[in-house]
This record gives sequence, structure tokens and C-alpha cells, in this order.
Amino acid sequence: MAAGAESAAEMTPLEAALLDAREQDAPLRLLTFDREAVEGLDFSETEWGQAVFRGCQFTACDFSKAAFYDCVLDACQFTACRFAASYWKNSRLNSCKADGADLRRSRFKGCTLHETLLRYANLTGSVWEKCTVTSCNLTEAAFSEARIQKTVFEKVALTGAELFRTSLKGMDLSSCTLDRISLSETCAELRGAKIDASQAAVVARILGIEVLL
Repeated sequence: MAAGAESAAEMTPLEAALLDAREQDAPLRLLTFDREAVEGLDFSETEWGQAVFRGCQFTACDFSKAAFYDCVLDACQFTACRFAASYWKNSRLNSCKADGADLRRSRFKGCTLHETLLRYANLTGSVWEKCTVTSCNLTEAAFSEARIQKTVFEKVALTGAELFRTSLKGMDLSSCTLDRISLSETCAELRGAKIDASQAAVVARILGIEVLL
């Protein structure tokens, strides 16, 4: 067997699809990957359409400026991965883990995130339009200077999240955890947002106001 053929035979289906897309300068469409485990791959500037990833593990992979259209990521794990300036449209992340992921300046439009871990993730400057985020964990995530429009947050853990200069106007945060969030001195980020009485006490503490119960 030729060396090139042997090398190709050792590739996972995902690696082979990526190589073919690079060689053809073409998008990756209508593909399904189950329980793939890859490390150090360069997915930057790739385009994915109606792709399905189930139980895949990605380690130290670069998805910078990648685009995902109508994709499904189910129970996938991303370790030390980069998604800076990535674009997501009508895609779903379900039970995924991407703690510490670099998602700076990424854009999410019409996406659904459910039971997904984004703890310590860098979401600075990200854009969220018409998304639904439920039962996700964004503990200590950097969420500064993000733009959020017509997006639903339900049972989202924002404990210790940095929300500086991110307007939450019009959002119902009453089911979310807001302990130790970082805001500007005036808490302007929460102006126009809906919170419950217990959360109001949390905000008061941020402002240095002592609440007597």
C-alpha cells in the first residue's frame, strides 16, 4: 500500500472530510459524525451545513471564523478549543461541554443551547439574536460588551459572570442565577431586565446597599 493511501486509511471520517473540504475548497454539508475524537485540527474558516455531531470530542482545535448553518451538536466536548469570530445560524447545542472556550466576537442567530456548559468561556463582544438558552451554565464566563436581542435565558447559571457593558434590557432573568455577577458601578446592564425579589437583593449588594430582611 502506498504511504499516502495508508495515511488516508488511518484518518477518522471527520479528518478525511476536513481534508477533502480543504482540497476542494468546498463547504461540508449533510454529514454525520458519531463519537469522533480528534486533537489539534485546524477547522478555521470552514463552513458546515446541516452537519450532525454526536458524542464527539475535540481537543485544542481551531474553529476560528468557522460557520455553522442548521447544525446539531449533541453531547459533544470541546477542550481548549477556539471559536473566535465564528458564526452560528439555526443550530442546536445540546448537552455539550465547552468550558473555557474562546468565543470572542462570535455571532449566534436563531440558535438553541440546552444544558450546555460554557463555564469560564470568553464570550466578549459576542452577538445573540433570537436565540433560546435553557439550563446552561455560564459560571464566570466573560460576557462583556455582548449584544443580545430577542433572546431567552431560562435557568441559566450566570454566577460570577462578567457582564460589563452588556445590556440585558427586556430579558426575563428571574429564573437565572446572578450571584457575584460583575456589572458597571450603576448596574446599567440590568436596566429594563426582569428579576425577582431575591435577585434584587443581590443587585443591591453589588451597589453596596445593605438589605435588611
